[in-house]
Amino acid sequence: MMRVLVFGQTGQVATELARQAGADIAMTCLGRDSADLSDPDACAAIIADTETDVVINAAAYTAVDRAESEEDLATTINGTAPGAMARACAVKGTPFLHISTDYVFDGTGTRPWHPDDVTGPLGVYGRSKLAGEEAVRAAGGPHAILRTSWVFSAHGANFVKTMLRLGAERDKLTIVGDQVGGPTAAADIAAALLTMARAFHAGQGTTGTYHFSGAPDVSWADFAREIFAQSALTPQVEDIPTSAYPTPAQRPANSRMDCSALTRDFGVARPDWRESLTTVLSDLKENFR
Repeated sequence: MMRVLVFGQTGQVATELARQAGADIAMTCLGRDSADLSDPDACAAIIADTETDVVINAAAYTAVDRAESEEDLATTINGTAPGAMARACAVKGTPFLHISTDYVFDGTGTRPWHPDDVTGPLGVYGRSKLAGEEAVRAAGGPHAILRTSWVFSAHGANFVKTMLRLGAERDKLTIVGDQVGGPTAAADIAAALLTMARAFHAGQGTTGTYHFSGAPDVSWADFAREIFAQSALTPQVEDIPTSAYPTPAQRPANSRMDCSALTRDFGVARPDWRESLTTVLSDLKENFR
């Protein structure tokens, strides 16, 4: 039996981790009421006081635009807290799995980003997540940082659910067409994390930074077209440049990620996000009849 302590309870990935925990896993998921990442020392104390085989941090400050005006809070939750948790894990030799993001890169070019490429976040959210990565590495314990992108699921707020709502309301939508990346189902992220957790528990985990995103890479506009095609909605989608949809935080134009290291070290291949989308839409079907 593998004991897994998860920071996060209601978020997209944490929800899927709980759904996928099999009979071989004793999983404890901590919500904000019992583990608030704005109090890093308290989170570290929980790890120190808990007997567990693996710790997964699936909690984060993810309000990308609001982070521009809440840098201290975003940095505490995304930077300081993961570092404190990783240090507590390192003291006990407990593997620490941490979710990060494509936003640590500046989004230039068109080739997929490799895990060891030079980072260059464009805004507060990316800087806060990069601070977390650096703190986790500095802790010196067994760990894996999993950078992912464009997360979607049947839970919480995400692009798929927004498109379903707007697609049912409007005949035409303008969607950004010059940002490209890999949509990634939260269920696939959870499955990858559990595979990695099992590897570490068996003494076969490899410490490092990894990329994981769905395939094939697409624009937001093409992602929307597939959502509508699979859900039988018929709004016209018009591609627009990022400049036509200004936001407080700048988004990376190129979020393509090279995921080969994860396949090499853990046997986790890139999932086809279109198949995962079909599953998510099935989960949501009752809400869109």
